[in-house]
Amino acid sequence: MIHKFSLFGTNIVLDVNSGSVHIFDDVAYDVLDFYKKHEASTIYGKLSSKYSEAQVTEALEEIGELEACGLLYSKDEYEEYLPLWEKPAVVKAMCLHISHDCNLRCRYCFAGTGNFGGDRINMSADIGKKAIDFLISQSGNRRNLEIDFFGGEPMLNFHVVKEIVEYALSREKKFNKKFKFTLTTNAVLLKEEHKDYINKNFHNIVLSIDGRKETNDRMRIKIDGSGTYGDILPKIKDMADSRNQDNYYVRGTFTRENLDFSKDVLHLADLGFKQVSVEPVVAAMDTGYDIREEDLCTLFGEYESLAAEYVKRAKDGRGFNFFHFMIDLSQGPCISKRLGGCGSGHEYLAVTPSGDIYPCHQFVGMDEFKMGNVMNEGLNKEIQNTFKKSNVYSKEKCRGCWAKFYCSGGCAANAFQFNKDINSPYEIGCELEKKRVECALWAKAQLMDNEL
Repeated sequence: MIHKFSLFGTNIVLDVNSGSVHIFDDVAYDVLDFYKKHEASTIYGKLSSKYSEAQVTEALEEIGELEACGLLYSKDEYEEYLPLWEKPAVVKAMCLHISHDCNLRCRYCFAGTGNFGGDRINMSADIGKKAIDFLISQSGNRRNLEIDFFGGEPMLNFHVVKEIVEYALSREKKFNKKFKFTLTTNAVLLKEEHKDYINKNFHNIVLSIDGRKETNDRMRIKIDGSGTYGDILPKIKDMADSRNQDNYYVRGTFTRENLDFSKDVLHLADLGFKQVSVEPVVAAMDTGYDIREEDLCTLFGEYESLAAEYVKRAKDGRGFNFFHFMIDLSQGPCISKRLGGCGSGHEYLAVTPSGDIYPCHQFVGMDEFKMGNVMNEGLNKEIQNTFKKSNVYSKEKCRGCWAKFYCSGGCAANAFQFNKDINSPYEIGCELEKKRVECALWAKAQLMDNEL
């Protein structure tokens, strides 16, 4: 399978199964439309008004050489090897809902303004420690483990965050484990002492801000309805600078109310942030700010204009990282991740303040997905196996999709939210992902010389 597209005058051809990316001239790019369908004599005739026979012949030879080397029209060997990778599920990461409460009332919040549809409670240190023990017990021989502190707003319960971190670190040597910690915060409550502790102990931090003041304050509001931009910007900037502009993300959400989201991305870059992620909202239909099919054309244009500016700034020495444009063409994710994605429900689990276990943070509160509790030893193996068996080949819409090894089948939670089936992808998300991948491949092609 191949995918071809042209962006800003550059013809790019992706060989899906090998991952090879090629830049084609116009002749070879046009020949590809007929290469697998017709004999050379027919192709000459179809393209005679544009190219000479010699040009077409040369293009056919070059394409043939790439095919012979396994760099074009390569065979999909992954599906036949999938059964050989069967092994017991090993949990390697956990999202701890340190607080089911929040000091904000963001309009697009999927978590019901922080409480996930339940009581506004905080996680106790005892539950957090049990979660650490549970992760260790479920992690098998895997050494590197990840803990994400999430909410609600984790800073409302930061003293417990610290207790859990210290407990996890105290268990490393005994069980031959190495923990990495991440925290997601709206930064309103962030203080100097928090910053120092986080910088000492946390591998990563996600700082929530949506971009321009008017964009941010339209959605990310306090309980009294006032905006947060003025409160959080100095704190977020200070945190990012204190980490040498590395190992963090400023993370925003765009909605139907700011389809010109590229301006928000560039606003954050202009403020000096080097690690930026601004992602589409996943909201229920007809909320007013949900992304709709009729918005796709506008958003495609936004991604393209952002890619152009992204490359320009990189070449001018003013570059920044945009999460969705970061693709490693030399290695990239391992095969299991390419096929199965984030590992939610079998490698990655979420734990609520009461200790209940769910496939990920977006499934919290859905009773049918409750997998157990950290106070007990068991884990619902039926649910775990359902998620483990979900991959790009279990999803009919993914099988023939050229982008399947980049999105790994998309988000299970989004699929369930819109289609009530984790194996039926959220189509608007799919379309946006494909455009992002095209833009990322184009940007990578433009910057290759800079990286050599």
